Amino acid sequence: MKSPLIALTTVLLAVPVLGAEAKVVGKNVSYQDGKETLEGYVAYDDAITGKRPGVLVVHAWMGLDEYTKKRADMLAELGYVAFAADIYGKGVRPKSPDEAGKLAGKFKGDRALLRKRVSLGLAQLVADKLTDTQRTAAIGYCFGGTTVLELARSGAAVNGVVSFHGGLDSPAPADAKNIKGRVLALAGGADPYQKPEDLQAFTKELNDAGTDWELKMYGGAVHCYTHFLDKGDKAKGCAYDEQADRRSWADMKSFFGEIFKK
Repeated sequence: MKSPLIALTTVLLAVPVLGAEAKVVGKNVSYQDGKETLEGYVAYDDAITGKRPGVLVVHAWMGLDEYTKKRADMLAELGYVAFAADIYGKGVRPKSPDEAGKLAGKFKGDRALLRKRVSLGLAQLVADKLTDTQRTAAIGYCFGGTTVLELARSGAAVNGVVSFHGGLDSPAPADAKNIKGRVLALAGGADPYQKPEDLQAFTKELNDAGTDWELKMYGGAVHCYTHFLDKGDKAKGCAYDEQADRRSWADMKSFFGEIFKK
């Protein structure tokens, strides 16, 4: 059995050491899907030298917004290089929930297109000179949570994916056999949009495929529980929950500490 000191040292070695004058740099990055321009966002700590693990971040249904960029910045503060992908396209940003629902529905209804767009984002992360290409992961929120699960099901070479209150359904459950890394799904225990039949199908899908997976649920939390920039309305099933947000972020960090061990 490892001593507490050895165990702590192992986790610390999974991420780079921050410099004394750490400064997060963030900038927009244009890339292409054929003739269509996409605009992502990269964030990193310029006080760190050399390569470090890379994390792809996928936005919720309102598109690549300030919240998504803030999460990328937070990952950079932890010592990672983070790339926030743009699934919708440059300048394509819904102005209302109704508009967002239709746009997200377009991509959820075409999983091949969804996988293509998220794979292009992953390619940008991997191509970054700061990324340790042997240590990569993807996280996503709501629509983005669904998207990173599709990335894993596509067979992408990532060490793991984390879905925050994302839809778990799959039109092609057999694709779980393609998953190469670990899966962590984090959900609100009182999320009205998390259908029991989807949870059951999700567990069966991953068990049948022999995937290394975890599903954690936070009591009392509804949908959107991580969105600290929009408190929402719990009565409508979508609201920020400080405790669930804090716990899920800690669970993500612990997950990264394991999958990024050298």
